[in-house]
Amino acid sequence: MARLAWTRLPTADGAGAGAEGPGPVPASPSSAGYELFAGGVESLDYEVIENYAYREEQAQRSKFWVPYYVMLKWLFSLLIGVGTGLAAIFINLAVENFSGWKYAATFAIIQHSYFVGFFVYIVFNLALVFSSVYIVTNFAPAAAGSGIPEIKGYLNGVDTHGILLFRTLVGKIFGSIGSVGGGLALGKEGPLVHTGACIASLLGQGGSAKYHLSSRWVRIFESDRDRRDLVTCGCAAGVAAAFRAPVGGVLFALEEVTSWWRSHLMWRVFFTSAVVAVVVRSAMNWCKSGKCGHFGSGGFIIWDISGGQEDYSYQELLPMAIIGVIGGFLGALFNQLTLYITKWRRTYLHKKGKRVKIFEACLISLVTSTISFVLPLMRKCSSCPQLETNSGIECPRPPGTDGNFVNFYCSKDNEYNDLATIFFNTQDDAIRNLFSAKTFHEYSAQSLITFLVMFYSLAVVTFGTAVPAGQFVPGIMIGSTYGRLVGMFVVKFYKKLNVEEGTYALLGAASFLGGSMRMTVSLCVIMVEITNNLKLLPLIMLVLLISKAVGDFFNEGLYEVQAQLRGIPLLDSRPKQVMRNMSAKDACKNQKVVSLPRVSRIVDIISVLRSNKHNGFPVVDRGQNGESLVIGLILRSHLLVLLQSKVDFQNSPFPCGPGILNRHNTSDFVKPASSKGKSIDDIHLTEDELGLYLDLAPFLNPSPYIVPEDMSLAKV
Repeated sequence: MARLAWTRLPTADGAGAGAEGPGPVPASPSSAGYELFAGGVESLDYEVIENYAYREEQAQRSKFWVPYYVMLKWLFSLLIGVGTGLAAIFINLAVENFSGWKYAATFAIIQHSYFVGFFVYIVFNLALVFSSVYIVTNFAPAAAGSGIPEIKGYLNGVDTHGILLFRTLVGKIFGSIGSVGGGLALGKEGPLVHTGACIASLLGQGGSAKYHLSSRWVRIFESDRDRRDLVTCGCAAGVAAAFRAPVGGVLFALEEVTSWWRSHLMWRVFFTSAVVAVVVRSAMNWCKSGKCGHFGSGGFIIWDISGGQEDYSYQELLPMAIIGVIGGFLGALFNQLTLYITKWRRTYLHKKGKRVKIFEACLISLVTSTISFVLPLMRKCSSCPQLETNSGIECPRPPGTDGNFVNFYCSKDNEYNDLATIFFNTQDDAIRNLFSAKTFHEYSAQSLITFLVMFYSLAVVTFGTAVPAGQFVPGIMIGSTYGRLVGMFVVKFYKKLNVEEGTYALLGAASFLGGSMRMTVSLCVIMVEITNNLKLLPLIMLVLLISKAVGDFFNEGLYEVQAQLRGIPLLDSRPKQVMRNMSAKDACKNQKVVSLPRVSRIVDIISVLRSNKHNGFPVVDRGQNGESLVIGLILRSHLLVLLQSKVDFQNSPFPCGPGILNRHNTSDFVKPASSKGKSIDDIHLTEDELGLYLDLAPFLNPSPYIVPEDMSLAKV
């Protein structure tokens, strides 16, 4: 054991020592983290604990172990890509087909009676939303929301219970089919990121033990480090699958979620995203032959506007900058409103139990269906514009197919309803209509403003209900609406320029996402990848920079705000100024360091574990001259394993000899990735056992990280 200066305790009275006096305090960056509140957040242990069991296991490994380990990592990257791609295809197929049947049935009935059509439409939506909220509230509570704040927390070292369980994965997939198919103002993109992360985590721990789907061969990813790398791959795969944007997926994982990156990981994440792109593209080609029902050109988002505006002039830069400012304002407002409403929900609604959550989601579904059906009825139809014969656009479009110019409650045959074209459509098709080039004067300003106000309000209210909900697609809808409005003014104002309204819709979408989520690089690449148009790259960059700057002036990004609400403590990238004047000792205030002697009585260990929430304890031994020395740090989770197995208990209060250390291997101490692990309440000991002793030296971490107590908090 090292006998360095730091190991000397300032006072020699054993147990409570270590907090008084100028001596240093041992700390483990992740292990000694406290459980923040009973419900749930714990640190992940990135620290390798080099105790006897670990050293013995390292010594016994054969020379084939490293190649096997590397091969398995690449194999898992491949499997994560395939799994996430298949999950995305399944969700998209289901959503498109449900929506397709819903609109086909409604349009067929409308020909005879609008009232019956309205009733069928409402019931269809209500059934889908009810199925989604029922699955989430009763089966997988962690599947509510987008899941990105929780995954961001996980990749920054904070584990929220239940977010990577098998049932969360199932709840996420089926819940998002119901909530998106039921026409709520939310998307399926955030949930896909969470789905990818769940698939990665389940592979890493060798399946799900609870549902008996597990294998021993693949369980070598036992440290939280390896699991973190896999979850990073899953996260990128989710974005790649949601938008068919593989490079955007890699950059999203790098910019938005992880705090820790290295080139090896970049390689694997890139490979995973490439696999996803291949899987998704093959599915698309297979579906083109009409084998997938209503899932045709819709579905997988790719709004191809490569046929749109060729060039832009410097006069257009001012309206584009204005779009950026509007995006920053509306995005920051969105974050603030969702924050207030979520807080209100937490305090008043969701405490009342599952029924209230189910009722709330169904009520929002009713309101959404009513607005999207009734508002277009109040709008006068416009007559079809003169279209070029070879543009491939029909007016009015036959009902039930995706495209522009929907005939809804129109008296004549050659008329269309511009509000129904956005409202009475799946979100992907509505966005395709807003982005579309060569369709001048398709929308009146009045319709766009009506839609913007209504959809914005619905998106704010819907975010935070107990269903899986992504924020990407509603953001694109809101942004492209006011972008298209600005585009219409530009067309009126600069009469001669070759301007497309669809280009402005795209820039509006980028600006709202930039103003709400505050992503720059990854969002820019995703927007270019989904619209298939490189010429607009400089414009998207300009708009994103402006909207992020404006949004940052008001508040933090959407994911940061949501993470704070859920009590996920993300470490800021920069320490606050106050921390420079505080020392580590000031930050601990009156919390004493609780230490254990090297040979402890079982009853003492139990009382220490029961009486405080620390996750790590310094272990103290007497030196040759009787002074107290810290010999290392032992984790709460390891103590619980030792107390439960009972094989190391001894009668004598003296250190054990070297011969009895092989009773445990490191896998005994591995924390299950997605369940709560052991708790002190699971341990039952007899009176006799409580009187025995336990030697902690073989199990502690002999070289923990050390923070002197006068170090500034900024440096800590």
